[in-house]
Amino acid sequence: MKILLISPRTPDTFWSFKHVLRFVSKKASFPPLGLLTVAAMLPRDWELRLVDSNVDRLNDDDVRWADFVMISAMIVQKESVRNIVARCVAHSKRVIAGGPLFTTGHEEFPEIQHFVLGEAEEVLPQLIEDMRHDRLQHIYKATGWPNLAQTPIPRWDLIDPRNYVTMSVQFSRGCPFDCEFCDIIVMNGRVPRTKTPAQLVAELEALRLLGWKEMVFVVDDNFIGDKRRTRALLRELVEWRRRTQAGMGFLTEASVNLADDAKLCALMVEAGFTKVFVGIETPSVESLEECRKLQNRGRDLVEAVRTLQRCGLEVMGGFIVGFDSDKTDIFKRQFEFIQRSGVVTAMVGLLAALPQTRLYKRLQTEGRLEAQTSGNNTDGALNFIPKLNREFLQSGYRDLMKKLYEPKVYYQRVRTFLENHKKTSGPSLRLSRADFMAFVKSFWLLGIWYRGRVAYWRFFWSTLLRRPHQMRLAVEFAIIGYHFRRVAQEC
Repeated sequence: MKILLISPRTPDTFWSFKHVLRFVSKKASFPPLGLLTVAAMLPRDWELRLVDSNVDRLNDDDVRWADFVMISAMIVQKESVRNIVARCVAHSKRVIAGGPLFTTGHEEFPEIQHFVLGEAEEVLPQLIEDMRHDRLQHIYKATGWPNLAQTPIPRWDLIDPRNYVTMSVQFSRGCPFDCEFCDIIVMNGRVPRTKTPAQLVAELEALRLLGWKEMVFVVDDNFIGDKRRTRALLRELVEWRRRTQAGMGFLTEASVNLADDAKLCALMVEAGFTKVFVGIETPSVESLEECRKLQNRGRDLVEAVRTLQRCGLEVMGGFIVGFDSDKTDIFKRQFEFIQRSGVVTAMVGLLAALPQTRLYKRLQTEGRLEAQTSGNNTDGALNFIPKLNREFLQSGYRDLMKKLYEPKVYYQRVRTFLENHKKTSGPSLRLSRADFMAFVKSFWLLGIWYRGRVAYWRFFWSTLLRRPHQMRLAVEFAIIGYHFRRVAQEC
């Protein structure tokens, strides 16, 4: 059996980091972990090819070669999916589609013959059997939450890791919280399930043996959803790093209550974690109540961010504007919070009603739902009727984005972070050849070619003189800031 696995193109968003790639001479930020994991579940005697549209162009010869085409996609990749499917249809190839885009919205794709809805582990054996006997069903739907102990090591051999900035692994699925706007609990449930520590260490060891020494994104939606199991994993990681001298570092996503557990933070840093994405969402208590972001209530969110920074973790923050409870001063409050807390990587988006979420169903009941979301919360679109004036929200969002990433404002925020951040040793301080080349390109592009050069050099020299041990981190932020500035300009 010949199987072509295709990962659609990701448009320019916060998470694409497209404008960083030219500095580090890479083609994409992250590999298609879902497809690589599915590939590992397929029979070993089948021939597999994987095309990541963020790295390579889809070749008609590859499509003609395949017996079946498998696509995994997120909502934001919808446009690319339609183009890929049209090419497959033109060559009379049957498509099997899975992933978040189809799990919550497969009805939008009548041109696709076969779907896998939900997590693949439970239904893939039946799918494989039906593929062998050419009796494929229209829909294969997971009815439960699979035990992740049966999830294999991803097929890293199907990609060239050198094309990517960061590798990806997954430890857990599911989140114990119940945020109204979030579709994670729709797709993965509210009871976190994890792999065993030995499983994840085996995946990382496979990457190490491939020569990978850079960052690894642990893609869990809430890495600390089950703290007991997280601690067990971290202890294994500490021992594995000690035993192998592995050079890679880690980033992940976690809820803000991580700041309540100093020992867990210290263990994460010891295990090699340097960054954590936190859904802060809003400084408005009323809006937190509205969306049931209960884990963020009743706490000083600025101090929570600073606590994590002092532990040695960079906080990448997610922020949302457009809640019903937002007042007209929300943009001013978001800006002041982000600047004061030193959240350098501030990913601000307009609220989107994702399919099958409680927010989506509520707005539908209220007659306020207007369209399906693009999945890109930076495109300035609202797929529902907001309580605040639509034009006010859209223009305020554009202005906030531009203001946050103006060079002078942005570099001041970096300074605030560097003042509070605990110096750590390990992978974050290792200077590779790629790091050196990124330094050189940043000097030319940010210091000479692009607007903001004066602010860049002031930031560069002040950091070099006052905090030379943080110079690598400072230049990394300068490069990332350029990406966000470009995204802000395109909003």
